[in-house]
Amino acid sequence: MADEKAIRTKYRLLRGTLNERARRLWAAAEVVSAGHGGFSAVVRATGISPTTVSKALKELRGQERLPAERVRRPGGGRKRSESVDSKLTAALEDLIDPMTRGDPESPLRWTCKSTRRLAAELELLGYDISHVTVARLLRDADYSLQANRKTLEGAKHPDRDQQFTYINTQAKRQLRKGEPVISVDTKKKELVGAFKNGGREWHRKASPEKVKVHDFIDPKKGKAIPYGVYDLGLNVGWVSVGVTHDTAAFAVETIRQWWRHMGKRSYPRARSLMITADSGGSNGARIRLWKYELQRFANERGLSIHVSHFPPGTSKWNKVEHRLFSFITQNWRGKPLYSLAAIVNLIAKTTTRTGLKVRCILDQRHYPKAIKVADKQMAEVNFTPHTFHGDWNYTIDPAR
Repeated sequence: MADEKAIRTKYRLLRGTLNERARRLWAAAEVVSAGHGGFSAVVRATGISPTTVSKALKELRGQERLPAERVRRPGGGRKRSESVDSKLTAALEDLIDPMTRGDPESPLRWTCKSTRRLAAELELLGYDISHVTVARLLRDADYSLQANRKTLEGAKHPDRDQQFTYINTQAKRQLRKGEPVISVDTKKKELVGAFKNGGREWHRKASPEKVKVHDFIDPKKGKAIPYGVYDLGLNVGWVSVGVTHDTAAFAVETIRQWWRHMGKRSYPRARSLMITADSGGSNGARIRLWKYELQRFANERGLSIHVSHFPPGTSKWNKVEHRLFSFITQNWRGKPLYSLAAIVNLIAKTTTRTGLKVRCILDQRHYPKAIKVADKQMAEVNFTPHTFHGDWNYTIDPAR
């Protein structure tokens, strides 16, 4: 007489380690060893269907032959959802389409298109489908999880490529003469305190650094405004970390500090300085205060300052972005910026295999916003626009 309880116990112990074929063959072997009543006992104890056990007995006795590497006969098992309903794949593609062709009022047009949400939407349309099947269908249709990619630059200025060529030509000419060429810009403003910083770093398992849930500025610690100067000829950088406002006065003061601590020593015979900058922000091509402060700097140092701005919407081409700022971001990834001192130290410790070195200082001076430069003051600027795009390219010479 078959011992149904013993069969059930053995099956519970073994089923997690056996694949589908091994389970049914084990069940057939139990039927044979149990003798009279074994078939019914095995079916009740294991829950395996009588049809499956019957086929397993034939396979065990050699009446049905199956290649050793296969679990089922070719074509065996439940048919795939898309085979049962030929319209399923088309319905899924209508939902995943960027414009949601199937139903303009579908909530999926305005929500995250997760596999669970897609499965729920398909069920509303009458399809019996799980999120696992949705994921498989998407992979089969050559879909994949992807992030946004920054490639659209808006309207392309007709002289964009010519300006790139002009900047490149002027920079090469300046460097051949042994004169400095710098790229300048403001890095993203950073909140100071226990705030989440993008990226990951190694910690002991299950012990991540704890940071605040919400990114509300801490009035006591404020924010950091890093303004960078990258020397194209020497592959070195200078960063001043401001604490008030990103103004043209702050931008030029950073250039002044770079010249005082690095530029003058590296280029003791320099008679001119070339600056490449974005068209907007504190160093924008239309900012009066930017030009006025550069004039003051030119007067102080006796330098002719050649400025070339990148066309609107092309800031990513500015060397300071991918030769200085990108490495600073990598260096402090996953690290909360607890204090201004920590920010300065992390920036100053940034290096690369190609020899990049960075110096950094904290600039706690107050730079007020909305400073107006009068026409009389602008008249003092010894400003010479270049023949090509004088609004983007100009020279500011020391006052006569």
